[in-house]
Amino acid sequence: MKSIKYVLTVMVFMSLLFTESIIAQEEEKEEFKPVYITVTTAHRSLDPDIDFSDWKKVEQEYFDKVTLKNDMIIGSGVYFHYFTPDDSELKLVSVYKSWADIEDSNAITNKLIEEGWPDEEERKAYFKKKNSYYSNMHSDEIYVSLPFQKTMDKESNKPLIFYVKVNQLGEGGDGFKEFFENITKKNSYIKAYYTHRHRWGANSLDAVEVFALESLSDIEKMFEENTKLINEYWPDEEKRKAFFEEYGKIFSGHGDFILTNVPELSK
Repeated sequence: MKSIKYVLTVMVFMSLLFTESIIAQEEEKEEFKPVYITVTTAHRSLDPDIDFSDWKKVEQEYFDKVTLKNDMIIGSGVYFHYFTPDDSELKLVSVYKSWADIEDSNAITNKLIEEGWPDEEERKAYFKKKNSYYSNMHSDEIYVSLPFQKTMDKESNKPLIFYVKVNQLGEGGDGFKEFFENITKKNSYIKAYYTHRHRWGANSLDAVEVFALESLSDIEKMFEENTKLINEYWPDEEKRKAFFEEYGKIFSGHGDFILTNVPELSK
């Protein structure tokens, strides 16, 4: 437990949804090619006899032998609880170009596992140790990306903080693109931003926004900067109020999560 907390130290996962008309309109743009994101929510083992001191070393071995070599996986990351309802929770995220690549990736992974641990007994011993760090409980979700993105200028070798806003779609509303273009993209505290919509999983109304920031304190600074940018873009109070009345209809509610990543296990 202590070593896992030491390995953590800052990043998250994921984004937003809104009206189908806006989504369809944006996805028609040729330059935007959506990707598919699989998210497995796992839980660390609560067995007090489990020694987590080698957790990172064991996961690094799998990452080097399998994840890095599987070309179907175009991105991946491991994200830990920072501020969430469950401190045992971690997110295992993989990114693919298509739904078909998700399915085809399994065969490649199996082949790479056999190549990485050719001795059957050693392979069994390795995965027994790897699996011992986690409980048997997990859940899976698949999302598709949306074109509202702000990519990171350069990769960070330090852990980042990820503020994840899981929205629930409402029954209408408008203005998401306008807010994104004039507020989110211009906020200097937001180092990267991604939006995803539900494709497979428990809740079809999920619309996720992911904000990558350098530190926990930057979350508060981000909101302060948003307020400044909002007042500058909508100086007329009545127009500002009218915009947010319509914008507020896009979602019926949301939940907030803060996660952190392990840079060495990122692809």
